[in-house]
Amino acid sequence: VAPLAELVADKPKRSALNQLTRTLLRKYDCGVRPVQNWTRPTLIHIDLILQSVLDVVKKNNSILTTSIWYRQIWTDEFLVWDPEEFDGITEISLSSDAIWVPDLIISEFVDVGESPAIPYVYVNSSGMVKNNKPIQVVSACDLELYAFPFDKQNCTLTFRSWLHSVNEVNLTLWRSAEEIANDQKSFMDDGEWELLSVPSRYWHLRLDDRDYAHIQFNVLIRRRPLLYVVSLLIPSIFLMVVDVISFYLPPNSGTRITFKTSILLGYTVFRVNLMNEMPATAIRTPLIGVFFAVCMALLVLNLSISIFVVKLLHHNEKEFDLAPEEDLLSLSELQESAPRLERLLQEVVALRLYLQEGESDDSAQADWVALCCKVDILLFRVYLLILVVYASTLLLLWASWSSA
Repeated sequence: VAPLAELVADKPKRSALNQLTRTLLRKYDCGVRPVQNWTRPTLIHIDLILQSVLDVVKKNNSILTTSIWYRQIWTDEFLVWDPEEFDGITEISLSSDAIWVPDLIISEFVDVGESPAIPYVYVNSSGMVKNNKPIQVVSACDLELYAFPFDKQNCTLTFRSWLHSVNEVNLTLWRSAEEIANDQKSFMDDGEWELLSVPSRYWHLRLDDRDYAHIQFNVLIRRRPLLYVVSLLIPSIFLMVVDVISFYLPPNSGTRITFKTSILLGYTVFRVNLMNEMPATAIRTPLIGVFFAVCMALLVLNLSISIFVVKLLHHNEKEFDLAPEEDLLSLSELQESAPRLERLLQEVVALRLYLQEGESDDSAQADWVALCCKVDILLFRVYLLILVVYASTLLLLWASWSSA
């Protein structure tokens, strides 16, 4: 008997909910804007909570993929009832396909994300409709990658009605702009991007003598550069340091040019293997791309300096080797025309001249080597000055962008 009594007691509650739903939707037309006075616009309250930045793509197109929690709140004047007439029911869920829903879109929308389908909305007895749903937004964004990997991005999400003007559908924020901008409680702050703020503004766009309401959210994010510093910048810096140290190898040894050539080849292989880590843009080359190009140019310049110094070292070797032979040739002609005793004396004199000439040649060669070493030191200092000035400029630029 007790279970039957409970069933009988529960039946009016279920009937009240069923009766309320049927009453509200019996003569409801989901294609008509829900206002009693058609001259009064429907005010749509919008709220946005950024949950995560899933991906930022800069290959062929500038695309930002974000996960947001999105809320639409408006008043439907045709969905009003007295809770006392329906067993105290103050709020029910209705199918979003059965009632009027505003035609709000995101202007930057470029692709369908993997958003879960939420088929219901909440409606209270005063006609307030709450449409809460998570959305994965794939939107276009004008990415500024010149400061990569110390870059900041400003991507916009602009909500507007596709068809209705401001006289029919108007927009406003559900929370204050300051509260939305500083709300980071739900953001998953463990990825590559750091959320700075989400400022918003309301504005009108005039088309064909009609004003259209827009609410624009600016998603301000900053990249965490540690991964790219470790994988791109530090190996390049190490190779440049080794290249500078190679100047301390003796210029008259063949190992210096071989060593510098090996560094240049190694740096080329390093750059080819890390091409996928670099952002692709055809409008403006990122500063890190300029950094790699200048590093390659400095390696080539260093190798050219070493080749030039080695060429100077061996410039007059042939002349130094031929001079004694010419002197001996002239002495042999003298010997043929002189008596034997004079020949012996002349041979002694020729030997003495030859020894003196060899000493002068060795002295000239030593002076030439010393001069080439001084030229090598001078070119090394010029090279080091260029490298320090360029590195300091890059560090100052990246430090200012990172701390801004």
